[in-house]
Amino acid sequence: MRLQGRLLLVKDVTLAQRDAMFALMDRHYENVRRRAFDADLNEKRWVILLSDPATGAVCGFSTQVVLYAEVEGRRVRALFSGDTIVDRDHWGDPALSHVWGRLALELIDAASDEELYWFLISKGYKTYRFLPLFFREFFPRHDAPTPDDVRQVIDALARRKFPAAYDATAGVVRAGPAKDRLRPGVAEVTPERRRDPHVAFFVGRNPSHAHGDELCCLAPLTRANFTPAAYRVLGPGPAGVGVFSR
Repeated sequence: MRLQGRLLLVKDVTLAQRDAMFALMDRHYENVRRRAFDADLNEKRWVILLSDPATGAVCGFSTQVVLYAEVEGRRVRALFSGDTIVDRDHWGDPALSHVWGRLALELIDAASDEELYWFLISKGYKTYRFLPLFFREFFPRHDAPTPDDVRQVIDALARRKFPAAYDATAGVVRAGPAKDRLRPGVAEVTPERRRDPHVAFFVGRNPSHAHGDELCCLAPLTRANFTPAAYRVLGPGPAGVGVFSR
């Protein structure tokens, strides 16, 4: 049975839902602390909550917020995806991508004349693989160098969000001793996976991903930049998810 995806304001997430989200994180990540989890969640505006339609059990979530930064005298905006996890029994379910895509489309349509990006930090190849699936243009990538203007945007956003942990030379947010990391076996990079050039690139650019380091990535958020595969995942339905009424 497919999961049900909903976009909620963080302030509307119940304590029971928070408890279930934290428990899900703790099953898939090491070094997860409730105080840090709650602090990170409270910094976000929305949560994409995935649940079993039969039982209501929380099976996944992704936290979202819009960041702002100044680059070469101009303001840029970016949809930033924070903590994200889907229970492994539901890997491949399209609900998260569907709701996230609808949120992105509504942001695009509401400010078509503004510079808008998706800013993603990835400690696992599964998350990084969303970029080539959803976007025609994204960086960093295995088949093209990152343009200087794109690097400036990545640096500005990363320094704004992670001023102490961002390593601009590597383009990585470094994990400190208290940082969470995927549990062994959750997203292992097997020799078979390494044959995927996107996975091989991710591992090469973020060799300490297993210890919690996160690769900073950027994709322009425009309708033209979505791939045909992305639009298939989005499926039929209204253009947005009511983000500006939330």
